[in-house]
Amino acid sequence: MGQHAAGLTGLGPVMQLAFVPSDFDAAVRHWTQTMGVGPFFMMENIHLEDMRYLGEPTDAVFSLALAYWGDMQIELIRPENDAPSIYSGEYCVRDGLHHTCLLLDDIADAYAACKRYGAKILVEGKVLPEGAVIYADPGTGPGHIVEMLQLQPGTLELFGMIKQAGIGWDGRDPLRPLG
Repeated sequence: MGQHAAGLTGLGPVMQLAFVPSDFDAAVRHWTQTMGVGPFFMMENIHLEDMRYLGEPTDAVFSLALAYWGDMQIELIRPENDAPSIYSGEYCVRDGLHHTCLLLDDIADAYAACKRYGAKILVEGKVLPEGAVIYADPGTGPGHIVEMLQLQPGTLELFGMIKQAGIGWDGRDPLRPLG
């Protein structure tokens, strides 16, 4: 994605706003009916390979729904268990902005940027088959988490399909299964 600015944003532009709503179904209705964003594509029961929370292995499982609001991806997250994660405990923020996301080509750049700027790594894991992800606290605490996602083959095409589905969307089938 390249270096174009200082700080963590130098890894790439913010491309996502993510929320962990108290009422997932109500959040989908709000985004689709009130905001006109959709359709959302649902991925259920995700567990990252080699997932660690604050350096310790975790069995956190979550589901998520993705849609586009113009060029901005909206992610709604539903924790599926209470295993230690950013979706429970100290870093859980409900009903407000939970995190933003940056896309990058090499997760090593994210680790180096976290070290350089003193960002605390909260979650790290593998997104199979070839991706990786870090969620970091750059120093402002809960609600200001930055996700740094290493692209894997097919990621941009998947996001493109979701974005394309929203162009001229007629409001039908607001929540669709993905994979």
